[in-house]
Amino acid sequence: MTDQGSSTSNSAQAARKASPSSPDISSELPHQEPPYPAPRYAWAVVALLLLIYTVSFIDRQVLALLVGPIKADLDVSDLEFGLLTGLSFALFYTFFGIPFARLVDSRSRRGLIAFGIAVWSIATAACGLARSFSMLFLARMGVGIGEATLTPAANSLISDLFAPHKRGRAISIYTLGIPFGSALAFLFGGAVIELVSSAGTRTLPLFGEIRGWQMTFILVGLPGLLLSAAMLIFVKEPFRRGRAMTAAGSSTVPVKETVRYFLQRWRVFVLGFIGIAFLSALGYGTIYFIGAFYGRVHGFTPGQVGLVFGLVMLIAGTGGILTAGVITDRWMAKGRNDTHFRLLILAILCGAPFAFSFPMVGSPILATGLLALSIFFNNWVWGTAYAGVAAASPNELRGQATAIYLFVVNLIGMGLGPTMFGFFTTTVFADDSKIDLAYLWMALLCLPIALVCLLIARPAFAKQLAEVRAFEGH
Repeated sequence: MTDQGSSTSNSAQAARKASPSSPDISSELPHQEPPYPAPRYAWAVVALLLLIYTVSFIDRQVLALLVGPIKADLDVSDLEFGLLTGLSFALFYTFFGIPFARLVDSRSRRGLIAFGIAVWSIATAACGLARSFSMLFLARMGVGIGEATLTPAANSLISDLFAPHKRGRAISIYTLGIPFGSALAFLFGGAVIELVSSAGTRTLPLFGEIRGWQMTFILVGLPGLLLSAAMLIFVKEPFRRGRAMTAAGSSTVPVKETVRYFLQRWRVFVLGFIGIAFLSALGYGTIYFIGAFYGRVHGFTPGQVGLVFGLVMLIAGTGGILTAGVITDRWMAKGRNDTHFRLLILAILCGAPFAFSFPMVGSPILATGLLALSIFFNNWVWGTAYAGVAAASPNELRGQATAIYLFVVNLIGMGLGPTMFGFFTTTVFADDSKIDLAYLWMALLCLPIALVCLLIARPAFAKQLAEVRAFEGH
């Protein structure tokens, strides 16, 4: 691979000579803008957003530990459970993300986040009141709708709090919510399940008898309402920087121009996102069926799964995201405009051997070690991808670019990933115990597709990022 970086002066000249057919990035340099907020305040906002993102992942992923009791009480198959974990959440998460992102790019981002937290927290608690597959499916849809507000708004907020050469690390810190939330969902969720299971069923006023798995949803869902209030109390809406496309007096880019902008850059915003989506499909499928894998293949209890996989996510997942964030900022400082996609390609090449091997070994200790290495490299995708979307998008399209990213990544990643696991065990192998083969075949399917897409999209991404950086004067 060759470096795609170029000098600021050359990039600026290229931006000023943009053809009439691509008038989206202004030929004028940006007006004088106020300084960035104090670092202490900016990092405090990132810390709060990290906490919120962590809670969002706890709420969406605690379901992974409840495969057994939900299947038993609601009489669902692996395929139906895959629909509960994937499609019910992802379908509404992705489709509501686009209109919410239009609001992100023109309205109060902190207010939208506060609203979303309240919606998904109440919906998570409502999962605990479900008496059938259909009721649980509907409650999961509500979780997806609420969480659709968060990342587009958070990505946009962070990008206005930090200079471009510091965004990679800041966004990576925010995306630590993925391994933190996943880890706590397993560690805390496993402990809660053990506690409520030993207490047996309970009776709540108005709602009647509540089983242990239902009480788990209620206990992890309702505390999120406190974070909704904290977002409104402690966060101020930051100044929007580097607005290259909106006319004076206008707060939004017309829909027609927005669509044209992204379609002209389809190699980045479609093909590149599809590559990332297949990495996510493997990651989400791993998370949602890891409890079933350890239980069926290695005989672990939910509490043991929570402890083992929670620690794996906390150590390997966190390490992967932080490592990728540091590398991203260093490569960006050297002028490598293909940094983000280059790093994702490297993650695939390094992580593939471990993804192929961990489900096939007989020792649970060896399997866990290989899984940890697979998770370490797979988690390079999260902060790197979010930072790449922010870096390669004009400010007034940043929320919508993030929403398109989430639309593609979650429709394929979260929607297809867990569903395919259930499809393999229920339909292809017709044997729930063959979940180890399901893991192997998912890795064999997802990683080559992701690699090819990212290799093709990398040069286009480098060109796009150079165009945006030239306008911003970097």
